[in-house]
Parts: sequence; C-alpha cells; structure tokens
Amino acid sequence: MELTGAEILVRCLQEENVEHLFGYPGGAVLYIYDEIFKQKTIKHILVRHEQAAVHAADAYARSSEKVGVCLVTSGPGVTNAVTGIATAYMDSIPMVVISGQVPTHAIGLDAFQECDTVGITRPCVKHNFLVKDVKDLAATMKKAFHLASTGRPGPVLVDVPKDVTVAKCKYEYPQTISMRSYNPVVKGHSGQIRKAAQMILAAERPMIYTGGGVILANASRELNELVDLLGYPCTNTLMGLGAYKATDNKFLGMPGMHGTYECNMAMQNCDVLIAIGARFDDRVIGNPKHFAQNPRKIIHIDIDPSSISKRVKVDVPIVGDVKEVMVELLAILKESLKPGDKPAVQAQALSGWWSQIEQWRSKGCLVYKTSDTAIKPQSVVEAVWRLTKGDAFVTSDVGQHQMWAAQYYKFDKPRRWINSGGLGTMGVGLPYAMGVKFANPDAEAVCITGEASIQMCIQELSTCQQYRLPIKIVNLNNRYLGMVRQWQEIEYGSRYSESYMDSLPDFVKLAESYGHVGMRIDKPSDVEGALREALALKDRLVFMDFITDQTENVWPMVQSGKGLTEMLLGAEEL
Repeated sequence: MELTGAEILVRCLQEENVEHLFGYPGGAVLYIYDEIFKQKTIKHILVRHEQAAVHAADAYARSSEKVGVCLVTSGPGVTNAVTGIATAYMDSIPMVVISGQVPTHAIGLDAFQECDTVGITRPCVKHNFLVKDVKDLAATMKKAFHLASTGRPGPVLVDVPKDVTVAKCKYEYPQTISMRSYNPVVKGHSGQIRKAAQMILAAERPMIYTGGGVILANASRELNELVDLLGYPCTNTLMGLGAYKATDNKFLGMPGMHGTYECNMAMQNCDVLIAIGARFDDRVIGNPKHFAQNPRKIIHIDIDPSSISKRVKVDVPIVGDVKEVMVELLAILKESLKPGDKPAVQAQALSGWWSQIEQWRSKGCLVYKTSDTAIKPQSVVEAVWRLTKGDAFVTSDVGQHQMWAAQYYKFDKPRRWINSGGLGTMGVGLPYAMGVKFANPDAEAVCITGEASIQMCIQELSTCQQYRLPIKIVNLNNRYLGMVRQWQEIEYGSRYSESYMDSLPDFVKLAESYGHVGMRIDKPSDVEGALREALALKDRLVFMDFITDQTENVWPMVQSGKGLTEMLLGAEEL
C-alpha cells in the first residue's frame, strides 16, 4: 500500500512507540499535522513557543529512558528551536527533532519561511538529514532514532520538505539498521578494565568522579554497588547528581566552581581518580594547569573516545558503554575482595584519607547565616527537599537558584534532577517541568527558578493550563540577574551593569490570569507553610513567589582561571 510522506512519518513514530510529541504547527508541516489529527496513539502537546517544544522533549528524555520527539515548522519555527537543540546537544540528550522545510524545488531560492536548517543546526546536532525523496523517509527516521539513542546520545534532526509529505511511495519500516560509518564501541577492552581494577585496589587516596554519562547509561545501580563495595569517596557532577545517593556519607557533594570544599580538595589531592561518564569540563576542574600540578593516576571510562584525554591526560582510558564496563569491572573487583572487606594493602592509608576528608568537611562550606527577617534561598530549597522527602523531580533554570538547588536538594535517585548543564540555558525550567509531567504523570514536579529565567518561557503557563499540569513553581525572587550580579560584585567592582530587574510583574496576578494559583511569600516564618499548602494542591499549578535576600551569593566559588583548591568560601575572603 502506498502512503504519503506525512502518513509514513506518523507511522514511523508509531513504530518507535512514541507516546508524546511536542510541537507547534506551521505551513510546512500541515500535512503532518493533518495525519496526527487522524490517529489516536500519539498525543501531541501544543506548546506556545518552539523553544519550549524542544526543551519539553529534552526533559521528557532526561526523566525517562525514552527518546524525546518534537515537531516544528520551517524558517522561524526551526530557528526558534535551535537553542533547545543546542541545550540537548551539550548534555548528550537523546532526541529526534522533525522540522518542516519549503518544497524541494524552492530550496535555495529564498522562499517564504525558508532557512538552511541543515547548515544552521550542523554544529549542535549529533547528525541531521534533509529528506529529498519520500522513498528515503522511513529509513531516515529509523536511522534518526538509532543515532539519537545509541553510543553517546544526542539530538538528531530530520528536515522534511513540504512536497515530500505529499508524495507517495510504498511504506516499509526497517526492523534493523546498519550504518557503515557509525559503529560505537559498547564493550570495553578487558585488559584495560583489569588494569584499572588493579590500580583501584592499590589506591591509597582514591576518588570516584562521575558525570551525566552514568545516568544516560542507566548505570546508577552499578555505581552505588561500586562505591559501597570499595568504601571510596564519590562525587557527582552537576549533570550526574543522583547517580550516587547524596544522603550517604561517602558522597562528598558536587565538584567544581560551586562544589564543596571537601570534594574539590579530594579531587586535587587524590592519588587515583576514577572518572566515569564525565568529561573534565572547565566548570569541574577549573584551570587544567593547576589541576595537573598534583601527580595522580587517572582512569577514564567513557562511551565517546573524543572525550578521553581531551582536557586532561589520562593513564588508563576505557572506551565503552559505562554500564557494560562497570559490570565487568565489578566482577573483577569482587574476585579480589570478600564482601565488605577493604583491600588489605591500603586499609590503613584509606582510613587516613577519610580522616583528611572529614577534616576538610568540618569547614562546613555549605553552612549559611539564617535570618528572621529575610528569606534565605538555601532554606527554601532545603524545605522543598524535606517536604518532598527527596523524591520529587526537580527542574531548574540557570543561575544562582540552579546552584542552590544542586547544593541543598539531596538527590538519591537518578533522572530526578533536570537542568541545563553544558549550555546553561535560561528559560528551560518550566518547559522541563512540563516534559517531566508527561513522562512521569504521577510524580511531583517542582520547578526551582528565578524571576529573570522564568520570564523567558513564561507563556508556557498557558500550555500547563491546557493540559492541567500541576507543577509547583518555586521562584527565588531576588530582583536581580542573580549570578550576573554576583560576578559583578566579585570581579567588576560592584558595578551592577544591567543586572537589576526593576520592572517585574506581579507574579501572583500573572499566574492567576493563566488560571493557576499564585502565592507571594516574603517572611521566613511562612516558607514551610506555603510549601505545604502548595504541595497539598495535587491538581493545580502553584506559582510561589519567594521574595529572597538580595545580597545572598553562592558559596563556595572558584573564580574563572583559578584552580580547584583556590576557592572563595564566603564574602569575607574577597
């Protein structure tokens, strides 16, 4: 039976068991939308801006084990989506973006709503396709889902001209796909894994450093088993929070620019660093020259060979799927260790290492001054953690509130912390929470945001009303571009250039105008009560506008160009 390109595209999505499709219609994709209207298996979610469609699909993937899918039209539709695509690309999120394009005969002629989608998105996708023949559409869709979800995941874009959606051909969806130029290594080199095991067992000052790759590989269980078996200290990067349980004493907190003192000191002074699914980025290790000053052996496990020795030279590289490698590594370690035992050779040294870590930890780098008159943003995050029992899906935007959420909400489970790490995209918080709710409809979704970030996709309050999404928005409102203000205070002589938000809306009235519940909280004594009331409203979106201390900064802080151990622990060190 012959089908149109639009029919084929919808059939392909059904073959891939796509349940939710985030999008916004436009001229180039109307045949596709017509076919969506005719079927019942895929639920389309109408956002209010294409950027939100991509962000929601992104969070859908982050908070589940599925590929996120979105649909946008040509020209401004797809250019509006680029920020979301780049966000997903930087954090290696599996996603398929379908974009409309002008008819093939009009490509390159500056047709209405035309842009070079393939050229524009090439730097920020894992791969992209322009489908010029309807006969290639089904195979291209199969390739797109395969590329997005295997190896190091990432967004894949499929650009479909309007005439291709009308043309017909025989439909056949490939059950398997083989791509000569794409064969990611899954199984790690056994010799290297055995070498790593020997180095791990001989370590006297070990440190386990893990990133988002552990979560993407669904290897959290293996990581927890590894850390608990060895009794070694562990850190999760911003993207890896929840991979190892944050309430355990072996967790040293987050590393890097706003990481804990004990974690950064351990990262710098360890003798064996076991890096798993992390990439030694600038916000984690600070100045590479400073990081390299202390000699240490480095083991690096990653699915992407290009990430190994990219910024830091490693001693034992292991290319492979994190989960597969860790399963093999655990088996080798268990051969050498009785359950619950420490390696006899370095038991005494390990005890001394933990004593040193506890000494660093005793500095209490995350302790903050409380107040009876001004709401401290840290206390709000702590209250959210307490009242949700650490079990919520927490989304954030980017800035001070993001760091406070990462520092003070103790994530014990993977895929519960949804934020933009690599690109640092303001505006993601609310559409992220939308994606979370569609992927996890029975879970609590809390969006921790700031008054500047939330306004970048504030129109999605309309989407939340249409689909009755009972998200809880925690707006830490300090009436500044908080992180910009902090940098200006520390590095620009307190010259607050364009960082003051002096024309803010009444967020309570704004929320109410969209049909939601709005609250304004300006007293510390009212924080917990407001959160309890909001969380009790199970079927309503509640926008909580917390008026917080304007002067509060995120500590500790490693300034740009400084080393990991050159931390500012508070304003008194300026």
